[in-house]
Amino acid sequence: MHHEIQKMREISLVYLDRSGGLQKFVHDCKKYNDSKQSYAVYRFIISINPSDITELDAALGNCILHNPIQAAQIFQSVCFIAIKTLSLIEQLQTEAQVSILLKPTHLPPLPSYVLSLSAFPFNYTSQRFYMSEGIATAMGTVTKYTQGARFLCTEETCPFSEGFSYIRVHLPGATESATVRNDFVCSLCSSPLQEDMKYRVLGDKQIVEMIDAKVLNALKGYSNDKSHFMIQTFTVFLRDELVNKMKIGNHYKIIGIPACVQNGLQATACIEVNSVQLCKPNGPSFVGDNFKYLLSLTSTSCWKFTAILANIFASQVVPPGTCNTLKLTILLSLVQTCEKENADYLDLLIVTSDTLVIDRLLNYSLCLLPRGIRHPPSSDIFPSVSKDKHGTGSASIQACSAVLAKGGVCYIGDLSSYKKDKLELLQSVLESRMTTVFIPGKKYGEEADQQVTISVQTNFWSFVDVDSSSKKHIQKENFLIGQMDVSLIPPNLLDVFGLLIYNEFPSCRPSSPLVHHILKKAINPEAMLYKVSQQFQMQDFEEFILFARNLHVELSSEAENLIQGYYLASRRVRRDSLHGSTLSASALKILISLSKAHTKLSLRNKVLEEDALIAILLLESSLTLKHGKSALCIAPNPVFPFDLSDENSLQQRDSYLMQCHQQLLKFIAAYGPGIHINPNEE
Repeated sequence: MHHEIQKMREISLVYLDRSGGLQKFVHDCKKYNDSKQSYAVYRFIISINPSDITELDAALGNCILHNPIQAAQIFQSVCFIAIKTLSLIEQLQTEAQVSILLKPTHLPPLPSYVLSLSAFPFNYTSQRFYMSEGIATAMGTVTKYTQGARFLCTEETCPFSEGFSYIRVHLPGATESATVRNDFVCSLCSSPLQEDMKYRVLGDKQIVEMIDAKVLNALKGYSNDKSHFMIQTFTVFLRDELVNKMKIGNHYKIIGIPACVQNGLQATACIEVNSVQLCKPNGPSFVGDNFKYLLSLTSTSCWKFTAILANIFASQVVPPGTCNTLKLTILLSLVQTCEKENADYLDLLIVTSDTLVIDRLLNYSLCLLPRGIRHPPSSDIFPSVSKDKHGTGSASIQACSAVLAKGGVCYIGDLSSYKKDKLELLQSVLESRMTTVFIPGKKYGEEADQQVTISVQTNFWSFVDVDSSSKKHIQKENFLIGQMDVSLIPPNLLDVFGLLIYNEFPSCRPSSPLVHHILKKAINPEAMLYKVSQQFQMQDFEEFILFARNLHVELSSEAENLIQGYYLASRRVRRDSLHGSTLSASALKILISLSKAHTKLSLRNKVLEEDALIAILLLESSLTLKHGKSALCIAPNPVFPFDLSDENSLQQRDSYLMQCHQQLLKFIAAYGPGIHINPNEE
């Protein structure tokens, strides 16, 4: 056994020399030596490539992967000899003072190295490296822990009453009391040991709660997945250089050693993390053949493809041709989802008289994204603070629906069900895409209060029941043409929502296609009622959305001029004597976001005037509902003025949109002085 250990030491030295680890180790020693300060523990991080070291020596590679604590002792011995031989740290006296942290660059891509966070039993007894992944759902504040401490024998005549013979070092999964406490005794004379406080080495510690990414399926309002599974959060410890490497709501892949932490009568399974890697979602690099064929058939028009998409979308929930404007805006919002800072967001607020159908449609649409979250009314939309459950007394920030929906959509249900303070907070977040969590220092054992700012990178969907709104509030008498009574919602909140959409359902006569659809689905929920439902299934749309949202699009100069011309002209037209322009400053961002979304939905990379026109018509329709008609004077349903039943109706719609384009150019010429856009000769 001794011969094997000696051979592993020699191989580890060879590996450190070949990998450049020895040079880094010498550099780290120089920092300690230059400080001229004595420490109880000198901590070194050694990066290990399991593939390379296993090629050098299979036994050492196996030891690192399956018994990392013993492997750390082998490297500890090698590093101590190197320090003494090369006189790297003058203050160092004993091998116990050298603390080695091995960090594998990766683990073998085999099932036995993957720790499933939703599988039972949770293997926390093996004390070896595993890789796992999950979403950070709670983040504690940074606190201190003891990296290492020096103990001395209280018996003055004992040889261990001085020197560095008794060194306590933190091990994975160990609590503070396991490293430092007052019941240690001397192995030589059995006298009590006492800590030499001036040599205690402190490090930073952060407790993070993570959960398996499968939880996202459970938080969707609707799913085809019929499997049942139990998911619960698990605790990970980030220490020293890994502190603050995670952000709440992000998806991470981690490598660490599982352990069991005892806190009184409660035992908690946890992972001591060695490395953290952010997981970025990779969308499909293709779209289905049916979509490609449809795109080729409609290549002569910039509007037909998206019109057909809206017409056939969600045919499992509503009949084709129903709610086309709403379905188009949902598709536009879906492709405008990503996890980038300063992204183009597209929030939807729907005014409807049939909340049940709207709820089903939005629930269905959520499932097309990896992160579509239906907010449960009993919890908070935005992050909150609670006391850490591991007995530290520190604060823990809990991720809520909006943060878990990062890079996706957060569906918050009926807006009229929220109280004034919640609506004000929602308005603030929609304006800044940030939320601030206040942590009172006195309550959580800190010297000073803290404020933590968290970015909210998600689209919000909500609806308002027009019938309940009219019952709760006395309706105004002086409405402008086209204006709706939405007095239930604060005006400032209406302005920050990207689009206000009024979805007027056809009268529910017995012959109504919607009524027929609902009745047939109630009898046979799994039935495919339409041929198009088989040709374009839910999975096909899911792949299409994931592909389209990753497209990089740029504004053409023509589209930019059209958007700016409309924006300036509308600001001049939509004014009142008291408040000035009723067009909010965010309208320009919404126009650009809508234009880019329509371009992505069309599977193009350049925003054209045709995309900008659809964006302008949708926004003008929204503004008409809020403030009444303007001089542009568009039709009540400007994007889909009539039913799409065949090729002729699509051609008729194209002709109508061309007329709208000419009408828009005249509007800009009349009310936007200084904006010169040459009308198309057509």
